[in-house]
Amino acid sequence: MATSPALPATSRAWHLVARPNGWPVASDFALRETPVSEPAPGHVLVRNLFMSVDPYMRGRMNDTKSYIPPFQLERPMDGGAVGEVIASGDERFAVGDHVLHGLGWREYADVEVKHAVKVDAGIAPLSAYLGVLGMPGLTAYAGLLDVASFKEGDAVFVSGAAGAVGSQVGQIARLKGASRVIGSAGSDEKVKWLVDELGFDAAFNYKKGPVLEQLRAAAPDGIDVYFDNVGGDHLEAAISTLNVHGRATLCGAIAGYNDTEPTPGPSNMVMVIGKRLQLKGILVGDHYGMQEQFVGEVGGWLASGELKYNETFVEGIEHGVDAFLGMLRGENTGKMVVTLGK
Repeated sequence: MATSPALPATSRAWHLVARPNGWPVASDFALRETPVSEPAPGHVLVRNLFMSVDPYMRGRMNDTKSYIPPFQLERPMDGGAVGEVIASGDERFAVGDHVLHGLGWREYADVEVKHAVKVDAGIAPLSAYLGVLGMPGLTAYAGLLDVASFKEGDAVFVSGAAGAVGSQVGQIARLKGASRVIGSAGSDEKVKWLVDELGFDAAFNYKKGPVLEQLRAAAPDGIDVYFDNVGGDHLEAAISTLNVHGRATLCGAIAGYNDTEPTPGPSNMVMVIGKRLQLKGILVGDHYGMQEQFVGEVGGWLASGELKYNETFVEGIEHGVDAFLGMLRGENTGKMVVTLGK
């Protein structure tokens, strides 16, 4: 057993204490102390340094059957995190190793080693393994190149383009030879960032006018690929604008995550038939076979400066729920990350 000199007696962890009805509120959550003990054989104790808040977590707060089990009431929530091993019950992990794992929303995590992956702070900042080199990055990479069958010369539209996934989709499309890359975002500052910093050919603020009108102006020759992070009017506008044999990757529908009534579907679905469109959903877990290819190619682009990323940091476990709600409101540019220590 490898261990640091003194382990903490307790750890703070966010618990879900009520199922949100519509938008989550602070009273749906509670920050509580939980005991910390030496890790059993085959486990490591990790001091979390960064934790992720992601859109999919909103769905897990509902008691509904889905591709991933819902959060349990009165139990700590979980999600992506990166931290430092402070005690080890497995010879493959040493004290001081940095690992990526799935027990976020807490300060200290007892992680089974089969669910821990070593990460190298010398390749990229540790927080990057929650975003550009992590689950959102692989979602962008596989969703564009595999699910949407992107090919050189395609015109690509990305909704929620200033988020962790969307910002990477647009850049990968550009690097792979897209004829035009268009993004939507929720502020003029984000629009400027997409065009000036990330190299999008065009972007628009969806709050400033009908999405369909703005998309048609930005893509007068139509689009071949749509990467959907928003749903709602964005999906409807994309269906209208997609060219014959266009492809859409359906990754998220954040516009409707907090609706209390069923979200109406696009009114123009009949166009899918005439245009022979392909609308296909993505779950990142289906694409871990691309992990090595993804890290190699994206890591190269990061090293060369060809691909850029941004992170929005919120400091302190006590502000974890604030960060999550801020992410749902679109307050982040790039990946929203909660910092828990140094």
